[in-house]
Parts: sequence; structure tokens; C-alpha cells
Amino acid sequence: MNIGQAAEASGVSAKMIRYYESIGLVPLAGRKESGYRDYGGADLHRLGFIRHARDLGFSLERIKVLLGLWSDPDRSNADVKAIAQTHIQELEGRARQLHEMADALRSLAEACDGDGRPDCPIIASLENGFGVPACHHGTDVAPEPPAPRRRQGPGRQSPH
Repeated sequence: MNIGQAAEASGVSAKMIRYYESIGLVPLAGRKESGYRDYGGADLHRLGFIRHARDLGFSLERIKVLLGLWSDPDRSNADVKAIAQTHIQELEGRARQLHEMADALRSLAEACDGDGRPDCPIIASLENGFGVPACHHGTDVAPEPPAPRRRQGPGRQSPH
């Protein structure tokens, strides 16, 4: 089958199939006399393996290792399990970071009156870095944002 048919059958786009070939994740497909790539059942099976691994969030580097283990009849399932457990820890860490980011953004959104005025604690926090979790540093938490400044327009009185 050609690359379009292989893409449809495997659920991997033709563009990604070409990319996987270029980085050696998938062997270069044979060519028909017409010059079109020619994929078979083994290619589809490999592409399916890659797609499922990507769906679970594995990096291309880890997929390459998993493909090596998949094709090794003498592999140790302990090696595969270790890769999976490491990936689980990384996914759980990313999930914690996403929750921290959502909590920080939720706090900022709650601090915003959304009343059409230009003062905005969300913009101020993005500008100054207050209230934005430092997720790339693990569990570091940035300080709370300063209280939003209120513009005084005609007919408005200062609360202070």
C-alpha cells in the first residue's frame, strides 16, 4: 500500500510516517516502480506500536528503546516495566504541575472583576511573574500577586 493508505490504516499521518523514517524510527519503505513508497503488514504493525506509545506520551527516544525491546525475543520484561514506571513518575509530575498552573490561573481569574476596566490582575501577574507557579523548578511556588490597583474615574471614590 502507498503512504496515504498506510497512514489511514495505522492512524499515523503521512507527514509523521515520513518523519519517523527520516529519524530511523521506521525503516525506509520499499519503492514501487512508480517511485511511491510501498508499505506492508509489518510496517503497519510497527506504526501502530508507535502510535499507541505516542498516545501514552512516550518520547521518541523512549519509543526507540521500546521498539528495540519489542523486537528482541530475549528481552527482559523488567526493562520494559522500568521504562513504564519512569514514564508514570514523569506523567504524575506533569499532572501536578498542570494542577498548580490551573490553581494559579483560577486565583488570578477570581481576582479579576471582569468589569471592562483596563486594570487587570491577570495581566499584572503575567507582567510581574506574581502568582505564576515556577513549574519548571518542581514544587516552587511564586508569591501571591499584589492586590489589584483600581483606577479612579469620574464619580468613583477610593475605598481607602
